[in-house]
Amino acid sequence: MSTEVTETQPKDFIRNIIAEDLANNKHDGRLATRFPPEPNGYLHIGHAKSICLNFGVAEEMGGVCHLRFDDTNPIKEETEFIDAIKEDVQWLGFEWGEHEYYASNYFEQLYAFAVQLIKAGKAYVDDLTGEQMRELRGTLTEPGQNSPYRDRSVEENLDLFERMRNGEFQDGEKVLRAKIDMAAPNMNLRDPAMYRILKAHHHRTGDAWCIYPMYDFAHGQSDSIEKVTHSICTLEFADHRPLYDWFIEQLDIFAPRQYEFARLNLGYTVMSKRKLQQLVAEKHVSGWDDPRMPTLVGMRRRGFPAKAIRSFCERIGVGKSDSWIDMSVLEDCVREELNEEAPRAMCVLNPLKVVITDYPEGQEEIFSAPIHPQKPEMGQRQIPFSREVYIDRDDFMEDPPKKFFRLGPGREVRLRYGYVIKCEEVIYNDAGEVVELRCSHDAETLGKKPEGRKVKGIIHWVSAERALPVEVRQYDRLFNVESPGASKEIDFRDEINPDSIKVLSPCYAEPGLALASIGEAYQFERLGYFCVDSRDSRSDALVFNRTVTLRDSWAKEK
Repeated sequence: MSTEVTETQPKDFIRNIIAEDLANNKHDGRLATRFPPEPNGYLHIGHAKSICLNFGVAEEMGGVCHLRFDDTNPIKEETEFIDAIKEDVQWLGFEWGEHEYYASNYFEQLYAFAVQLIKAGKAYVDDLTGEQMRELRGTLTEPGQNSPYRDRSVEENLDLFERMRNGEFQDGEKVLRAKIDMAAPNMNLRDPAMYRILKAHHHRTGDAWCIYPMYDFAHGQSDSIEKVTHSICTLEFADHRPLYDWFIEQLDIFAPRQYEFARLNLGYTVMSKRKLQQLVAEKHVSGWDDPRMPTLVGMRRRGFPAKAIRSFCERIGVGKSDSWIDMSVLEDCVREELNEEAPRAMCVLNPLKVVITDYPEGQEEIFSAPIHPQKPEMGQRQIPFSREVYIDRDDFMEDPPKKFFRLGPGREVRLRYGYVIKCEEVIYNDAGEVVELRCSHDAETLGKKPEGRKVKGIIHWVSAERALPVEVRQYDRLFNVESPGASKEIDFRDEINPDSIKVLSPCYAEPGLALASIGEAYQFERLGYFCVDSRDSRSDALVFNRTVTLRDSWAKEK
């Protein structure tokens, strides 16, 4: 029997499982997945993998995907994060329609579940402090010890739990725990907490509750209430699955099946929520939307197309073993997408003035150039040319080596889409720095090869008179090392790349870019891909963020 995979066959083990379940009419042929973020921060590229998987399989296989906010901790959760998460999911191209849910919708039902477990002798109210609970929990090699309050009667537990709800006790004074097995090899089964007292205002339920379910208690039951058929999550939840299953079995309710896949570990960045919060709080970055951050809002601001992120998630696939993905894989997906879609323009980042001495003063010509060289249907752009232009300082050397095919004293280059010019004179300031070049031009070379000589170099430029001043921010990888924080001897913050951002101003761009809109992407010819910054750009003062270079400069350095 052939094992060849065709394009119509599932691409990974998750899709294989779902395809088999649907073929066997499991759950009456129904498919429901969910993406269940906690609204206590911004989503990052790791969440994008889960979004693309959960929404993707539902989209591909005729199911539905729920967007559920597991909002069980009012201290850390904010409406700001909910709005940002919704925006990110929609930006990636997915819709949840009527399937928007909140764990807080189920607080009354979850409370009833807890009462049911107490009545069955499967849960008890504990007076131990958090520290005391940790001390009695045991270790991976030693069993835990029972709480002295573990054998309270059902009646006493019911009374105490109701009084917890009524606000009679202070934060941390009591907790409801599941009664499972303090000697269980799986630490998650050693009488985990189910409810804690938190006298905090909830963003949706207000002050209606002063006790809140723990994540591990609310999560699986929320899946059950929503009749989720396939609970797809990352590998770190594999050890929690026996606990989720225990709750479901004791309550005798609908049983979703959990499947775990490997989380995304991306090189040269961190995706720990705690570390990302540190970076923001300590102002190592400008905020959650800093273009160097692995957050989706940061990547969007930097100019990463949503389609490129979806392509990246598809390219890395879904497996069962943790692995590191090099940042270059994501950047290649971004380049491929922008190369297809981004209009072209010229921008000089480090300007050096060139005066073309034999070109008439006051004269201007308009050169025509393609908006996209592979897409003639996108049309042409108009580029003004005059006696004075700016070129990039890197395109001139006073004593160029043999293979430097750009401008130098007595050398010729072609101005892109324009004339061949020759450097006749170099002007210096008092410090001996080059401040201006004086050149001649060959008027017969517009759109033609020069007679009797070969000119290899082509450089970009802009008209000095009509140039548009812009600020350019060159972003690079946030960290110097592939796995920040991997060494216990080095703080991950000490591995931040000091050159991860360089601000260049003034830079000079084609005047046509004055009409560029927020978020619009361009290829600056010979330089890379850039987009209009969404936070700091104004119509009269444009800021461009470098999305990626034209080639992988890090691979070249290696």
